[in-house]
Amino acid sequence: MVVAVLGGTGKEGSGLAMRWARSGYQVIIGSRDAQRAAERAAEMNTRLGGDYLTGMENSAAAAAADVVVLSVPYSAHRATLESVRDQLQGKILLDITVPLKPPKVRRVQLPEGKAAALEAQALVGEGVRVVSAFHHISYDQLGDFDHEIDCDVLVCGDDPDAREEIIKLAQAAGMRGIHAGPLDNAIAVESLTPVLLFINNKYGVKDSGIRITGIE
Repeated sequence: MVVAVLGGTGKEGSGLAMRWARSGYQVIIGSRDAQRAAERAAEMNTRLGGDYLTGMENSAAAAAADVVVLSVPYSAHRATLESVRDQLQGKILLDITVPLKPPKVRRVQLPEGKAAALEAQALVGEGVRVVSAFHHISYDQLGDFDHEIDCDVLVCGDDPDAREEIIKLAQAAGMRGIHAGPLDNAIAVESLTPVLLFINNKYGVKDSGIRITGIE
């Protein structure tokens, strides 16, 4: 399976990309700038000690992938999706975007479409299976391959098979994925991120997370 990470030059996107590449996935780093994507992929390959990742412009990366991961700030969410809408058709789109609105990032502020993932589905159409996940993982932890990530990944989506593929990606990245229901539930899941940011600030930590109890 080929995974393209649009926004893969950023901290969270690059952390996930490297973890998936280490687990055997073919990973493409996507960026608006093809040269920047190639340079960042080369940096990651140097760190990993092999030729694991390639870099492409976003639309080319999306066209070449089976699963496309959207890892961009909310301010770039719509524009990025519009630029790759045609290339997404028939594929799984994993949207890890959180609709944070600076400077009040520790307060829940629902976007017009109630959740970034719901806005993504409305924008790309029914030909794309949108899944929402990976909102609560510290990028510091993602970049530390020796660190055990103490956080579950809540996975929302209307297509159970698409959710299952993202569960596998969570496991490949060293985390436990949990089926968390239809895409509408992304409203609650995305909204937990500013809650965790508040907790981090209040208690002087940087990696609080979510654990689901009662599941073996």
